[in-house]
Amino acid sequence: MKKSLIALAVLAASGAAMADSSVTLFGVVDGALKYGKGTASDTTTLGSNGNMTSRLGFKGMRDFGDGLTGSFHLEEGFSENNGVGQSTSTNNQTSGVVPANGVTFNRRATLSLAGGFGEVRLGRDNAAIYTGATMFDPFGDNGVGATLLDGFSLSSIIRSVRVSNAVSYFTPSNLGGFYAQAQYYTGGNTADTVTNGVVTAGKQDGSGYGVQLGYAAGPLNIQTSFGATKYVGVPINLTYAGDENTANIGISYDFGAVKLSATASQDQVQPVGATITGQGYQVNAVVPMGRNQFLFSYGNYVQKLNLAAGDPTVSKFTMGYVRDIAKDAIFYTSLGFLQNQNNSGVVLNSAALSNKNDNSTGLDIGLRYKF
Repeated sequence: MKKSLIALAVLAASGAAMADSSVTLFGVVDGALKYGKGTASDTTTLGSNGNMTSRLGFKGMRDFGDGLTGSFHLEEGFSENNGVGQSTSTNNQTSGVVPANGVTFNRRATLSLAGGFGEVRLGRDNAAIYTGATMFDPFGDNGVGATLLDGFSLSSIIRSVRVSNAVSYFTPSNLGGFYAQAQYYTGGNTADTVTNGVVTAGKQDGSGYGVQLGYAAGPLNIQTSFGATKYVGVPINLTYAGDENTANIGISYDFGAVKLSATASQDQVQPVGATITGQGYQVNAVVPMGRNQFLFSYGNYVQKLNLAAGDPTVSKFTMGYVRDIAKDAIFYTSLGFLQNQNNSGVVLNSAALSNKNDNSTGLDIGLRYKF
């Protein structure tokens, strides 16, 4: 009898503890037929991530009492068509790149403590400046509609979408619509790398910060974000060396019958003795009709490289259609028309161009399931 009472007491205590905590498995599976048209060759492939990035994740929360909660979030991206996991970087630099292969929690790996003061978050997470540049993109920075403010920007050439070794602070949600995020991240280097008397990789490489400030109330959402990343040596995408600075501003207003938004961005890369600037903008419209949505966007980005042939420039118009076929599933299609100028040479869906000034067209037709 005594043992039974002890067992019941243990079960009761365990149940009380479990009531204060939770763990959730979640994910997205997105598959699409992708067509790319170029002047040299066209492509037709089965791909992924036309509407959202396929992902698998685990998140948990624990109530500590006194208004404090702790949580974790582990999330990996993968390609639905072949099951391959996505690459990541452990230090925001080339030296820390882990190639696409098995499971890596590349999208997010964080621990958080939250309360009336807001949230403090540690680990790998979205870069604050990336969030600002893409938060109003109706295509979610995926597929042929992905914003040029990320894919062709100088900022994306230097830093990745996410940063490792980050400490982030988020304001609480009770500030009358105002919100903010402050983020600092490190490259984890212990010393400069010197080759033949020249610093080829700096102690501060991969370290930086990002800040986002915004106001959202009713149909209005307006934000600005800015940040910088240190690079003495070669940056993560192997194109330019030098510190990177970026800033953007965006606004969205929901009229009911149509939701309009716009974002403008400026990036600067500072190799030794020079400054390279990139500027871009995107305007968007989303028209809801019952279980249907019609999406439109137009974007333009210029890399001001001071080349004799002119500054590489890309413009893109995309229109899309989304149909809710269940509470957690959609059908979608997106059609993009891209124009190159001054040898920008960008293509959609891996098509090939005969000349870097030629244009490209891309089409995605797919299904997305969330759980």
